Amino acid sequence: MVTAEDLQAAVDCVIGALRPAVDADWAVPAGSIEWSCRATAEHIGQAHLHWASQLAVRARTKYVRWSAEAQELAPPAGVLDFVEAAGRILALVVQASPAGTRAFHPWGIGDPEGFAAMGCVEALVHGQDLASGLGRDFEPPSELCERVLARLFAHEPRGADDPWLALRWLTGRTSIPGRPSPESWKWRPAPLDETWNPAPVADPMPFTPLSR
Repeated sequence: MVTAEDLQAAVDCVIGALRPAVDADWAVPAGSIEWSCRATAEHIGQAHLHWASQLAVRARTKYVRWSAEAQELAPPAGVLDFVEAAGRILALVVQASPAGTRAFHPWGIGDPEGFAAMGCVEALVHGQDLASGLGRDFEPPSELCERVLARLFAHEPRGADDPWLALRWLTGRTSIPGRPSPESWKWRPAPLDETWNPAPVADPMPFTPLSR
């Protein structure tokens, strides 16, 4: 089971790896993705805050319509504060949400454990992007990666016995000799013992501008 404590551990792992790099140039690309390190870090915080909002109000058909970002002139240390705070907020909301809570995600109606696990993936995978761009080592706990894979990706192929390698392979961050990389993937926010609709119809769809 993936818990709020697991999410806090994932965030701690990211913050611990990146704090020593706050004086580096965060305008460089984050690993193999197109975003800068600053934009990638900000994205982690935004995702965590959006998911905390989903759970807090039990939004079933759409995203709560608000936006969050680090202050424009915040230095990298301030952006990391934003990431850390957002992760803590999501963990607290997960912890406070009854097991029967359900909330919308574009890939399925999730429960608190599902949102905690998604938060872990967001932190760990983009944490690796950031570490790669900033020249830092990043190695999250293997047991944490195993729990996340079991909760969110039971339906996806397992590329390797090493959980961290498997998670990076599955999300397009690395290759494995002899194994073709997945063309696409989706995580499963819905509980494993419930019917899963991987594309729930939302009204309106997330982030679609509303007309006046």
